[in-house]
Amino acid sequence: MKTMLKKLLFFMLVLPLSVLAQNSLSGKVTDASSNQAMSGVSVVITGTTNGTFTNSDGTFTLKNVKSGDNVSFSFLGFKTETIAYTNQQNISVSLQQDGQGIEEVVVVGYGKVKKKDATGAVTQISAKDFNKGATPTVENLLNGRVAGVQISTGGGPGSGSAIRIRGGASLTANNEPLIVIDGLPLQNSSDGTPSGSRNFLATIDPTTIESMTVLKDAASTAIYGARASNGVILITTKKGSKKLSVEYNFQYGSGQNKRKIDVLNAAEFVNAIESKFPNLTNQLGIDDPNSTLTDNLATPGVIEGRILSNTDWQDEIYKTTDYVVNTINLGGSLFNKIPTRLTASNTYQEGLVLTDKFNRTNLGLALSPSFLDNHLKVNVNANYSNEKNKFAATPIGAALRMDPTKPVLSGNSAWGGYTEFLAPNTTTNQLASGGTRNPVGNILLNSSLSNVNRFFGNVQVDYKFHFLPELRAVVNVGMDQSEGKGTNTTYANSSVAFSILDGTVQSNKLGSNESYSSNLTNKLFDGYLNYAKKFGKLDLDATAGYSYQKFEQTRYNSGNSFNPNRNEDTYKAPDLVLLGFFGRTNFTWSDKYIISLSYRKDGSSRFPKSEKYGNFPGASFAWKVNKDFFKESNLISDLKLRAGWGVTGQQDLFVNDFFIPRYQTSNSDSQYTFGNTPIIVGSPLAFNDQLKWEQTTNYNAGIDYGFWNNRISGSVDVFYKLSEDLLFGNAPFADGSNFSNQGPQNLGSFTTKGIEFNVNADIFRDTNFKWNVNFNASTFERRIKSLPAGNNVPVGGIGGGTGGNIQIFSEGWTPNSFYVYNQLYNLDGTPIEGAFADINGDNIVNENDRYIFNNPDPAALLGFQSSMSYKNVDLSFNMRASLGNKNYNNVNSANAYTTLLSDVGGTIANVPSSTFDSNFTSSGNNVIFSDYYIEDASFLRVDNITLGYTFPQTATRKSTIRFTAGLQNPNFLLFTKYSGLDPEVFGGIDNTIYPRQEQFLLGVNVKF
Repeated sequence: MKTMLKKLLFFMLVLPLSVLAQNSLSGKVTDASSNQAMSGVSVVITGTTNGTFTNSDGTFTLKNVKSGDNVSFSFLGFKTETIAYTNQQNISVSLQQDGQGIEEVVVVGYGKVKKKDATGAVTQISAKDFNKGATPTVENLLNGRVAGVQISTGGGPGSGSAIRIRGGASLTANNEPLIVIDGLPLQNSSDGTPSGSRNFLATIDPTTIESMTVLKDAASTAIYGARASNGVILITTKKGSKKLSVEYNFQYGSGQNKRKIDVLNAAEFVNAIESKFPNLTNQLGIDDPNSTLTDNLATPGVIEGRILSNTDWQDEIYKTTDYVVNTINLGGSLFNKIPTRLTASNTYQEGLVLTDKFNRTNLGLALSPSFLDNHLKVNVNANYSNEKNKFAATPIGAALRMDPTKPVLSGNSAWGGYTEFLAPNTTTNQLASGGTRNPVGNILLNSSLSNVNRFFGNVQVDYKFHFLPELRAVVNVGMDQSEGKGTNTTYANSSVAFSILDGTVQSNKLGSNESYSSNLTNKLFDGYLNYAKKFGKLDLDATAGYSYQKFEQTRYNSGNSFNPNRNEDTYKAPDLVLLGFFGRTNFTWSDKYIISLSYRKDGSSRFPKSEKYGNFPGASFAWKVNKDFFKESNLISDLKLRAGWGVTGQQDLFVNDFFIPRYQTSNSDSQYTFGNTPIIVGSPLAFNDQLKWEQTTNYNAGIDYGFWNNRISGSVDVFYKLSEDLLFGNAPFADGSNFSNQGPQNLGSFTTKGIEFNVNADIFRDTNFKWNVNFNASTFERRIKSLPAGNNVPVGGIGGGTGGNIQIFSEGWTPNSFYVYNQLYNLDGTPIEGAFADINGDNIVNENDRYIFNNPDPAALLGFQSSMSYKNVDLSFNMRASLGNKNYNNVNSANAYTTLLSDVGGTIANVPSSTFDSNFTSSGNNVIFSDYYIEDASFLRVDNITLGYTFPQTATRKSTIRFTAGLQNPNFLLFTKYSGLDPEVFGGIDNTIYPRQEQFLLGVNVKF
């Protein structure tokens, strides 16, 4: 009996514990796309307040769960997953990204395709993989991330970039890629940039970008035919979601200039003049020509009772900068029916040069409602931006030449109080002819302000027919409207007009003031049908449509309003209209063999009626080899072979109506009188009624690969391009064949071939420590195949001496190759001034002895990105390298001469320290064209390093908070042998670029 009672008592004690154990649910939550643990995921019993959050390793324990309860798992940006509890003790949950899945679906022209089904050379980068750090304009997100894409950005605030995909496809026409935002193609040229804007992308907010897709081969770009020869970049902005979300982002940066041209300081400057030109020491403020500068001269020093400054003019024109970004994103369901995103942001960036400022304010709205049981989908994107600029004069060249012994301020009211070189023996404040202007005064006595308002957006309606759901009709209407205006003012003390009255020179400080404005409009209408259906093992996807786009622009300049004889100018450009008829069909058999065919017929108002339309076909094929040979392989998870061919067009030659015969009106001196009526007879203008499309034929072959469940993945591509009927904006006409000696023509051809490689690896991804790296490499070679306009066309203007051209177009050579003399050297390795090799052996050294020597194109472009994290701490960096590219150092070739120490327009000037490496006296005797100035500009640079810490959501804190600290463009992590300011010079001619600033960055991101 006692035994039975003991057993019963034991059972009653254990029963609650067993019930409690059964009512606890444990598990782990991971990201379905990366298999990485997710912290901060909300785990809640549906319909109750009983819940918890996953910890840093993705695990959770939920208590008091009853059989039959539904447990929901939710996280911002991911689909909510609901699991029915049936007394299981441990579960694993994988959350899918919300929306269509950036990693699995690739945006292409007029549609989307599964990444695994892409047949062309297409690379898509999503927001989580964008470059970190200071990214004031959208192209900065992509720099170094994509094989075959070269982006060169200036150092100024909000600066524009030169973007080249596979080296470009033209010689003198536009080489920029086509940029398409949410289906709206932008005009990526000077005509598409509003007056007063830094660049045509400067008004776009990078924080609103969801993904960027680069289409590189013609099989991918031919669907855009008309402007796709240089590649296409498709930008997709963030859309709304049904779940309420709030995100705030703040970033602050402080920047400095860490690189300067090495010029002589005051002591070195005086010593150089005393040793070479002792009779000029009076210009330094020294009375006795025989006096010398003591070895221990302090700053400022005193010689013969006069003060001698030691001014670093480069330091004087640069400043410490601020960079501030504030962004707030609101997402949710408007009226509980319309997924909505509202974004407001402000970006403020100062340039290194005094007074240089860029301030952009953005408002963005995205609506994506669905109607008729999801058969009708509407996407509305509306964006407004206001860009305010205070441009600074950039007298970097003057900062190199200005006398370092002179102070910034002169101590008197003339010339705004700034020290200037004045003409000797005059009672006026006349500037010395040709003398270097005070660079600080040049900046502060000039004001250049602009204000740009821009609205762009589109409405896309996508209807899936009820009676035939495989068929969709899509209509896309868009507009890009901008108004830019500004003023350029030179204060009176900075500009002087001279006149002679009664034999006396009179001065009148006038200054100047001009205003300008522009109105640009880009209107778009696209309409197309899409049919997608599966027939047994065949998947068919067909698209056909029509596109209309019109560009309008008006520009105005007031001229100098202080001048009574000013010339006002209003220019209304001829409208540019583009028409397109396009189609594309994809055939997929057994999910293994894919054929894609496309065709576009484009018309441009830039060409005469007989040449108005161009035909642009494309075809590509892909074979998923792993589906046939490696089905059971644990090693090879993806292996796809691709091949493609296509033709694309180019019509952007910056002139809209050159094919039309025109006449210009004559002045009153050229009027003829017939009877009593004067007739104004105009002279004819040059025209070319044979202008036609420039066309590029592109061949591409590639391999996509993946190993160990795509833990390592990537691609290899080889390509060849042939561009024909090249559009030259200003080529010579045969004598007597036209009403001018030059104008736009189709001439010549050139080729580009290259190889691209990309690899992405999750080195660690299943532990608390995660590490992902991406590496890309590319090489290309451009060659001019034919040039009927005449071989050896000089290009690449340079400064210094009498100027001239240092580059050339020549058959069989890379465009913009350097065209120079072969420098001769002494036995000690120093160059001999004016001594060059007799290349052609005629015993005369002249222009015929210049030869082609190197070019600005890199032999290889490399990009490397690393992202690692341990629990809540993360560290990322990205670096780039350019190997084999050459620069012409125009800073040295225009300034490194000893005679500049003695006479520049009646004054003395400073010189680079490198002057005494060559001891050249002047730029005469063709010294400026010497190959001595061609330098290796290869470089390896780290663009950004970012360290972050994330505080995940908890039961008491409903927000995720992330703090970051970073370094942008660290100077100590730039490795190069180039002697100039910066080796990264677009075009290869370095004539003092705006320096890139090194920035320290702090940021905080809060998500609710």
